[in-house]
Amino acid sequence: MSATHDLTHWQQSHHYGGGNAHAERGTRLVLWITLATMVIEITAGWWFNSMAVLADGWHMSSHALAIGLSAFAYAAARRYAGDPRFAFGAWKIEVLGGYTSALFLLAVAALMVVGAVDRLLAPQPIRYAEALAVAVFGLVINLVCALILNQGHDHHHDHPHHHSHDDLNLKAAYIHVLTDALTSVLAIAALAGGWLAGWDWLDAASALVGATLVALWAKNLLRQTANALLDREMDHPVVAEIREVIAALPDAEITDLHVWRVGNGAYACVLSLLTHNAGLTPLQVRAALAVHEEIAHVTVEVHRCEACAPSAA
Repeated sequence: MSATHDLTHWQQSHHYGGGNAHAERGTRLVLWITLATMVIEITAGWWFNSMAVLADGWHMSSHALAIGLSAFAYAAARRYAGDPRFAFGAWKIEVLGGYTSALFLLAVAALMVVGAVDRLLAPQPIRYAEALAVAVFGLVINLVCALILNQGHDHHHDHPHHHSHDDLNLKAAYIHVLTDALTSVLAIAALAGGWLAGWDWLDAASALVGATLVALWAKNLLRQTANALLDREMDHPVVAEIREVIAALPDAEITDLHVWRVGNGAYACVLSLLTHNAGLTPLQVRAALAVHEEIAHVTVEVHRCEACAPSAA
């Protein structure tokens, strides 16, 4: 007859703190603002026959698509958070959204370069008053959106053993907004210089500078998201902290260690130990590691070193 056991001491939660409700709400709001701005600019450009306004409206559409992707990633990660088919939660849906958004940024940078080179090779008359009005309007909209997204930034890193982590999906949306703001600032400077000094080439040159900065931001975001997607975390400080905890245990030596990220500031750990200490149990190891709250899931195996045990006197 089989006995019934209380397994709660050995079971661990599979909810790793993924998702960011404030960021998700902020991203959705920014999406609607971006879509509304896009429609206004495209309509105004068509009505007033202004290529500058029309071009900026279509440019906004690329950012609306990327920010919409971020909002979708939040919703999908939340929907599948409890789905057992995801072995370590659905947080990486958000990271995948950030990675894809970084690819969009590279595409935006490439289009900026193509447009700038075309303008340098075939200069066209610029309607400075209209273009400046559009650039200022775009800058104001993007500063508002940046403030909204900044309010969604996660501030739950006050624990002394807790490391700061970016919400990579939020960061992707934020960079798209900053990219648009940067484009507007450079455009305002270039248009003012062109209008006052007659340097028409400043418009294209500012686009090349902006494209370079956008590409650098995209490269950094790609690196961060790719590291999370590929579980490249063994150089993170939390790994050294795990080793310090184990080194403080009586007669325990690490034979195998794997650490990877499963949420914003949450890590899983698989640990194999070799010991002569007959009293050391996996539960004791998990309790020792609990001081580092970012270690959300720990799997431990303990091997007794019978062959190496000191002989009795």
